Amino acid sequence: MKGCITLSNNISFEGEWVGDHHYGSGEIVFYTGMTGYEQVLTDPSYQGQIVVFSYPFIGNYGFESASMESAKIQVAGVVMAECFSFDVKSSRQSLRDLLYEHNIPALTNVDTRSLIQEIRKKGSLPAVMHLPNTQPDSFSLEEYWPATTITTAGSGSTHIVLLDFGYKKSIVDALVNEGCTVTVVPFDQELADIEKLNPDGFVFSNGSGDPTRFSNYFHRYKNLAVRYPVLGICLGHQILALAFGGETRKLKFGHRGANHPVINLKTGKVSMSSQNHSYVVKKESLPATGFSIWFENVNDQSVEGLWHSTYNIASVQFHPEAAPGPNEHKEIFQNFIRTVQHKEKVRSYA
Repeated sequence: MKGCITLSNNISFEGEWVGDHHYGSGEIVFYTGMTGYEQVLTDPSYQGQIVVFSYPFIGNYGFESASMESAKIQVAGVVMAECFSFDVKSSRQSLRDLLYEHNIPALTNVDTRSLIQEIRKKGSLPAVMHLPNTQPDSFSLEEYWPATTITTAGSGSTHIVLLDFGYKKSIVDALVNEGCTVTVVPFDQELADIEKLNPDGFVFSNGSGDPTRFSNYFHRYKNLAVRYPVLGICLGHQILALAFGGETRKLKFGHRGANHPVINLKTGKVSMSSQNHSYVVKKESLPATGFSIWFENVNDQSVEGLWHSTYNIASVQFHPEAAPGPNEHKEIFQNFIRTVQHKEKVRSYA
């Protein structure tokens, strides 16, 4: 069956429906990685977004539940140039079957190259996936808030509390692999209840959307950050900057993929990173916050990491735990754990 995706500027692209779910809406974004569709589809950072895959052949290695970053498919829709179908028995579920099972609208045989060029020109716009003979009702975007219950993983001697803004499972796995016990708590958990957990340090997680929508809790987050070692990742990085008086802005079409070069301004070393975000911290807002730039994006010189001159706070805009993705930033977790255990200053990070 034929289908369409129409952007809010009324530009449309045709394709073929995958499955029976023939409507979807959300912010349209594109992902440049050659692999990783299992993680992208289940990453809470993609809530409410229609993801266009730039790689032309998606689904060729199927789908395995062990690779999921959360308990469900998070994206609002999927657009592909070609979606692979398994013709032989496999221990892995096919991507087509998965999308059908979860009622996720998906289009294949789309001119994704032209669609991505349109996104690059006009930015990440609201979009609607629909049948060719129908018109979108509206292009409104829904805000998603993480819903978490307190959970614990690992049994290590170092206790890390992870504030959940829409966290990826691989972050918890990375901390557990470094010998930590990790307790995940909701982003709006009361301060007194958090401190009853007797944490050694905190991780502010990734998540979706505009970081300023958490402004009612900035005073709480700052209260924690001035008293405990803290590591922020992606949205958590932006929230920490805002809590100390910084500002953020929205990128035209964001950074999404597993091949983004960043430079460590302390060492001059360039490394590849996995990223998924629409917002960045404004450089010009940092002088009064106590933060200095740790990492910078090689392509557009945007802020990719911060460290605080007074408190044990470090943050990165990219995903150091990315799976699949570059494995060049494992030391960020290791340095954070060392900081927690020995109270070393974050400014000593290499």
